[in-house]
Amino acid sequence: MMNKKLASTLIAAYAALACAGAQADTGKLLLTGGVSSIDGAAGGGLTPWAVIGSNATDDEIGGSAFFTNAGTKDYGLNIIGAAVGFKDRYELSIAKQDFDTRNTGAALGLPGLHLKQTIVGAKVRVAGDAILDSDTLMPQVAVGLEYKTLASTGLDGTLSAIGASRSGTDLYVSATKLFLGQSLLLNGTLRATKANQNGLLGYGSTNSNGYSLQPEFSVGYLLTKNVVVGAEYRSMRDKLPGNGLRGDSWKDLYIAWAPSKNFSLTLAYVDLGVIVPAATPGRKQTGYYLSAQVAF
Repeated sequence: MMNKKLASTLIAAYAALACAGAQADTGKLLLTGGVSSIDGAAGGGLTPWAVIGSNATDDEIGGSAFFTNAGTKDYGLNIIGAAVGFKDRYELSIAKQDFDTRNTGAALGLPGLHLKQTIVGAKVRVAGDAILDSDTLMPQVAVGLEYKTLASTGLDGTLSAIGASRSGTDLYVSATKLFLGQSLLLNGTLRATKANQNGLLGYGSTNSNGYSLQPEFSVGYLLTKNVVVGAEYRSMRDKLPGNGLRGDSWKDLYIAWAPSKNFSLTLAYVDLGVIVPAATPGRKQTGYYLSAQVAF
C-alpha cells in the first residue's frame, strides 16, 4: 500500500498539474500522447516514446500524473510520477520508484529491503509530428535524458563490492510512427545506459563501467478510438559479475483504455526475466502491471 509520504507527494503533483493544465485545451487525439512509463517519461509502460506527455498542443502547457503498481512472483513495485509538457515540444518528468524485494531481501540477509529510486527526465521533440505526418513515412523523433538516483540501503556494501554506483544518467533517442489510417503505432528507442536492472542494482560494475546501447521497441493497435492493445520489448544491460546477478530483457503485453482525454488506465502482463537468480532459483519474474494516469 502507498505510504503517507508517497500519497502526499502524489496529491501535490496533481495540484500542481491542475494549475498547469488549466492552460491546455486538451487538443490531442485520445492516447496519442502515450501513457506514463515506469521512469516517468511519456510513452509505453516500459519505454519512452517520442511523444510529449499531457494533452497540450503547439501553443499550450499541460501536465500528467500517474500511479503504477506491479507485482511478479518475487517482487513488488510502486511508482508515482508527474510530467509537464510545453507546446508539444518539451517535456520534464519525475518518477519515484519503490521496489519491494519481499522474501528475496530476507534471503540476502536484508529483511524488509526496499530499493527506492528517483528519476528526473527531460525530453525534446527534434523532428516530425506524429499526427501531421501520419500519412507520410516521417516519424516523430525526440531525444531525452533520465538522471537516476538510488537511495542508500543495506545493499550499499554489495553495490560497492561489484563496482556499482548509486546514480547514473541514461541518454536516449526515440522515433514514433503513427499510421492513423491503419490504427497502428510503432516506436523504437535506443538507450545509452550504465544501469543494472534499470538502476535498481546501481550503475556500472567491475565488468564494465562504460555505456551500453540497449534497443527498445513498442507496437500499439487501436481497437477503438479509446482502446489500444500492444506489446513492448526493452533490452536490459547485463554487465554485473557472476551468473547470480544476471539480468534479462523486459517484455509486456498491454491494453490501455482512455474513457476521456483526462484519464487512462493501462493493464499489462509483464515478463521481466530473471532478477537476482542466485536468490530466486532462476525463476522468471512474470506478473501484472497496472497504471492509472490523469492528464490535462
